[in-house]
Amino acid sequence: MRLEKLTRTIASARGHLEDSMKFVSKGNDEDVSGIVWRVAADIEYALFLFSIGHQDESRSSSWKLDLRSKDVEVDSVLASTRDLLEEAESKIEAGELHEAHQKTWMARGYLLKLQEFFEKKRKLKKAAKKSS
Repeated sequence: MRLEKLTRTIASARGHLEDSMKFVSKGNDEDVSGIVWRVAADIEYALFLFSIGHQDESRSSSWKLDLRSKDVEVDSVLASTRDLLEEAESKIEAGELHEAHQKTWMARGYLLKLQEFFEKKRKLKKAAKKSS
């Protein structure tokens, strides 16, 4: 039952990522940002489900990403996140839950960077409006 929820949650996140990629091509950052938040919620729930089953495992430092907010190319990061979630799904199907957990955790890292990028962009836009 938990694996079914996990698979559905990751599939939901991937579906939302596909939607966000459509908005990127239209240049609508606000819509992309909103969808990224939805994807992040799905991923957090998936990570929660992983933690229920693997409470004694700790995350490795090798799971961390070296992606700076200024290096963010939205479409590329969304595609990388989608690829990681696809890999996570296939790992779940293969019964390799540790690897699936790792891929999901890494996808979360990409989304956090995207959220940080969008927040900085929003603040800059707001500051520019105030100074005008």
